[in-house]
Amino acid sequence: MQKQTKAIRIQAERSQNREHSVPLYLTSSFTFEDAEQGRAIFADEMAGNIYSRYMNPNVDEFVEKMNMLENAEDGIAFSTGMAAIFASMAGLLKAGDHVVASNALFGSCIQILTKITAKWGIECTFVPGADINAWKAAIKPNTKFLFCESPSNPGLELIDLPALAALKEGKDIILTVDNCFATPILQTPLDLGADLVIHSATKYIDGQGRVLGGVICGKKVYIDEIRFFARHTGPSLSPFNAWVLSKSLELLDLRLQKHSENAMALAEVLEGHKALNNVKYPYLKSHPQYELAKRQMKYGGGILTIDVKGGFEKVVAMSKLLKIASISPNLGDTRTIITHPASTTHSKLPAEEKASLGITDGLVRVAVGLESIEDLKADFLQALNQIS
Repeated sequence: MQKQTKAIRIQAERSQNREHSVPLYLTSSFTFEDAEQGRAIFADEMAGNIYSRYMNPNVDEFVEKMNMLENAEDGIAFSTGMAAIFASMAGLLKAGDHVVASNALFGSCIQILTKITAKWGIECTFVPGADINAWKAAIKPNTKFLFCESPSNPGLELIDLPALAALKEGKDIILTVDNCFATPILQTPLDLGADLVIHSATKYIDGQGRVLGGVICGKKVYIDEIRFFARHTGPSLSPFNAWVLSKSLELLDLRLQKHSENAMALAEVLEGHKALNNVKYPYLKSHPQYELAKRQMKYGGGILTIDVKGGFEKVVAMSKLLKIASISPNLGDTRTIITHPASTTHSKLPAEEKASLGITDGLVRVAVGLESIEDLKADFLQALNQIS
């Protein structure tokens, strides 16, 4: 059975009401038939629901679907993507451990690694993500964790995941990949050698900008440790949000195909425009890692970046002229969204770090939606023509 079919047909066990669509389990706790059953479930001698901070049928259904899509042994859901990222580190690392991470990470990830885990005696070395030799050189005897995004946010840098995974062979090192931009439709990092894969389900997994959520999928031995941390600290996903996210997965494949098709078409029409310094998209031949993108990803994804000549002043002018695109820090919506990373999502980074990551004052991240591509092309072209 194909994954698209499974994403639609996997469902929590039907109740006596014989519902076709899974109901919402909006309950904080569950009952036991007697005290002995309660004891047995708490002792892990019997499977069963206890408390929605631990497990819930809606959350379990969502996680089961994500595990299937990512080819994972186990998984756990969280209230947000950042909660998932933090739990992967707090649940697996201890004082004295060392992390090697790509320098092209979402701003909050960098803040965790430089301002939070650092307080606990966990050291982090940042490296250029595409430079496998830099990763190799940064690994120390106490390195326990490799962390990266591919494609990265917002620069769309790709990392050769099999080559990175080869660096941990024979070592007690966990490779964790943020797969938010690609989703399991475009790539499955676990099949390329990763141990854990993380998603901000708020983005493409939801797909309509409605709810927050996060998920980690991967090897059971690591998920078990993360689950212990999560059970006792409480970053649980709400049943309602899990219900929404599980239903969203039924159309994830179809949505990602269309997002990618629209993004490719928009990138092609904008490339070379006189108002832009450049256009970056993984499936454009001009992308420095085009061959890797074609080898590692099924499609190019729904994100492209444009670098507007004239910097922030021209970006503001363009944003006022666009009639369709929304201005928001989110992405992965049915609606096209533009974001100016230098002043929003990555505004806390020092100027030199922004420069090293290619986050210029003119850089705009375009999360291409599902609108008519002809309408999108016309809208962006009219705005860019007026500012050029």
